[in-house]
Amino acid sequence: MDLKNESVVVEFILRGFSGPWKLQIFFLVIFSLIYGATVMGNILIMVTVTFSSTLRSPMYFLLGNLSFLDMCLSTVTTPKMITDLLTAHKTISLWGCMAQMFFMHFFGDAEMTLLIAMAFDRYVAICKTLHYSAIMSPRLLSGFVILSWTIGFIHMSQMILTMNLPFCGHSIVDNIFCDLPLVIKLACIETYTLELFVIADSGLLSFIRFILLPVSYTVILVTIRRKSSGGLAKALSTLSAHIVVVTLFFGPCVFIYAFLQEIKSLLYFTVITPLLNPLIYTLRNQKMQEAMKKLRSQHVSST
Repeated sequence: MDLKNESVVVEFILRGFSGPWKLQIFFLVIFSLIYGATVMGNILIMVTVTFSSTLRSPMYFLLGNLSFLDMCLSTVTTPKMITDLLTAHKTISLWGCMAQMFFMHFFGDAEMTLLIAMAFDRYVAICKTLHYSAIMSPRLLSGFVILSWTIGFIHMSQMILTMNLPFCGHSIVDNIFCDLPLVIKLACIETYTLELFVIADSGLLSFIRFILLPVSYTVILVTIRRKSSGGLAKALSTLSAHIVVVTLFFGPCVFIYAFLQEIKSLLYFTVITPLLNPLIYTLRNQKMQEAMKKLRSQHVSST
């Protein structure tokens, strides 16, 4: 293709929401409320974990980092989506699109890796109780966090190739976000090999983590059941919040992506999931609720 005869793309048109104006207003209100609740809920968890003296265990350290990633993941996409609902011409600059894809994949991959670290933490807490403090040392916890961020960066190798693609002519992205496979298809050169690389890279990493999580929880339950007849109930009680989070994180995404539309999968992954984590960990965790009440009473008494 002769690139000189094609106009160079400087912005993309996002065509994810193209319904009636009243419907867009409805989505505007709903997503604004969801985003506000997501930010406030995750900030509340981070503040509570940071300042509460009763939440010094490794599990809550990882939970605080998970809340930070959730808030960042939601912030990468939702504010732009909300502002687009206010305008008839929904566009995003070329480099804004690249940045959105980079951070969306980066925070998403880091969060999936951190969920595996949280599963390992529960395994040690239940199956290696006497050695829990020695195994889950501050050094190991820092290593888990660094590893999750590092895997996020490594996964972005495909973004380096995407940034060097020439875009000309077509500029319509049939999504509410800049989705990597859709953007690659807009390049004015042959991208079949790159598309296969993206599918293989993303699919392989997601598949490995998707398998590791249920396998790890299965090992915990089997180990506890062998040790004690009443251990299974205890394990289910301890793991319930984690299992619910992992199920809601992967289950609906796989179903929506496979049987509905990719746009709905991304919407759930970047908007709904970051809200579910603080709800689950606050409503189902009595220790977290008590720590929040204690901090609130201390703040009221100090004022």
